[in-house]
Amino acid sequence: MNFEDCILDYSTFIYKKLKKTTFADCFLKETDFSNTDLSLAVFKNCDLSGATFVESILEKTDFRSSRNYAFDPSENKIKGTKVSHAALAGLLQKFDLSIE
Repeated sequence: MNFEDCILDYSTFIYKKLKKTTFADCFLKETDFSNTDLSLAVFKNCDLSGATFVESILEKTDFRSSRNYAFDPSENKIKGTKVSHAALAGLLQKFDLSIE
Protein backbone atom coordinates (compact mmCIF):
# COMPACT_ATOMS: atom_id res chain seq x y z
CA MET A 1 0.00 0.00 0.00
CA ASN A 2 1.29 3.47 -0.84
CA PHE A 3 0.04 6.98 -0.16
CA GLU A 4 1.07 9.95 -2.31
CA ASP A 5 0.04 13.61 -1.93
CA CYS A 6 -2.56 12.68 0.70
CA ILE A 7 -3.98 14.56 3.63
CA LEU A 8 -4.26 11.91 6.32
CA ASP A 9 -4.45 14.24 9.32
CA TYR A 10 -6.12 12.70 12.41
CA SER A 11 -6.13 9.21 10.88
CA THR A 12 -5.78 6.05 12.93
CA PHE A 13 -3.61 3.11 11.86
CA ILE A 14 -3.62 1.34 15.24
CA TYR A 15 -2.60 -2.34 15.00
CA LYS A 16 -2.26 -2.16 11.20
CA LYS A 17 0.45 -3.97 9.23
CA LEU A 18 1.96 -1.33 6.96
CA LYS A 19 5.27 -3.02 6.31
CA LYS A 20 7.07 -1.52 3.26
CA THR A 21 4.41 1.18 2.87
CA THR A 22 5.47 4.47 1.30
CA PHE A 23 4.00 7.78 2.41
CA ALA A 24 5.16 10.46 -0.07
CA ASP A 25 4.38 14.17 0.29
CA CYS A 26 1.64 13.47 2.84
CA PHE A 27 0.25 15.41 5.78
CA LEU A 28 -0.05 13.06 8.77
CA LYS A 29 -0.73 15.53 11.60
CA GLU A 30 -1.96 13.93 14.83
CA THR A 31 -2.08 10.52 13.11
CA ASP A 32 -1.98 7.51 15.44
CA PHE A 33 0.47 4.75 14.52
CA SER A 34 0.33 2.99 17.90
CA ASN A 35 1.11 -0.73 17.72
CA THR A 36 1.58 -0.46 13.95
CA ASP A 37 4.13 -2.45 11.95
CA LEU A 38 5.91 0.19 9.84
CA SER A 39 9.08 -1.82 9.28
CA LEU A 40 10.80 -0.89 6.01
CA ALA A 41 8.25 1.91 5.47
CA VAL A 42 9.32 5.20 3.91
CA PHE A 43 8.04 8.61 4.96
CA LYS A 44 9.20 10.86 2.12
CA ASN A 45 8.72 14.60 2.62
CA CYS A 46 5.84 14.15 5.09
CA ASP A 47 4.64 16.36 7.94
CA LEU A 48 4.18 14.21 11.05
CA SER A 49 3.32 16.96 13.56
CA GLY A 50 1.85 15.35 16.66
CA ALA A 51 1.85 11.83 15.17
CA THR A 52 1.83 9.08 17.80
CA PHE A 53 4.23 6.15 17.73
CA VAL A 54 3.83 3.87 20.77
CA GLU A 55 4.83 0.21 20.72
CA SER A 56 5.28 0.53 16.96
CA ILE A 57 7.69 -1.45 14.82
CA LEU A 58 9.87 1.15 13.12
CA GLU A 59 12.74 -1.13 12.16
CA LYS A 60 14.50 0.13 9.02
CA THR A 61 11.81 2.79 8.57
CA ASP A 62 13.07 5.87 6.72
CA PHE A 63 12.06 9.24 8.17
CA ARG A 64 15.07 11.20 6.84
CA SER A 65 13.28 13.60 4.48
CA SER A 66 10.23 14.14 6.70
CA ARG A 67 9.68 16.69 9.44
CA ASN A 68 8.05 17.24 12.83
CA TYR A 69 8.22 13.62 13.92
CA ALA A 70 8.94 12.53 17.45
CA PHE A 71 8.87 9.14 19.15
CA ASP A 72 10.33 7.54 22.24
CA PRO A 73 13.03 5.04 21.22
CA SER A 74 12.41 3.06 24.43
CA GLU A 75 8.72 2.53 23.54
CA ASN A 76 9.23 1.40 19.93
CA LYS A 77 11.32 -1.11 18.01
CA ILE A 78 13.78 1.09 16.12
CA LYS A 79 16.68 -1.09 14.98
CA GLY A 80 17.99 0.37 11.72
CA THR A 81 15.54 3.30 11.69
CA LYS A 82 16.78 6.19 9.53
CA VAL A 83 16.36 9.72 10.86
CA SER A 84 17.88 13.10 10.06
CA HIS A 85 20.26 14.95 12.38
CA ALA A 86 17.66 17.70 12.75
CA ALA A 87 15.14 15.22 14.18
CA LEU A 88 17.32 13.95 17.02
CA ALA A 89 15.75 16.43 19.43
CA GLY A 90 12.35 14.84 18.78
CA LEU A 91 13.70 11.45 19.76
CA LEU A 92 15.06 12.78 23.04
CA GLN A 93 12.03 14.85 24.13
CA LYS A 94 11.27 12.76 27.22
CA PHE A 95 14.70 13.55 28.66
CA ASP A 96 14.04 17.33 28.62
CA LEU A 97 17.53 18.04 27.29
CA SER A 98 18.77 21.39 26.09
CA ILE A 99 20.22 20.57 22.66
CA GLU A 100 22.21 23.32 20.97
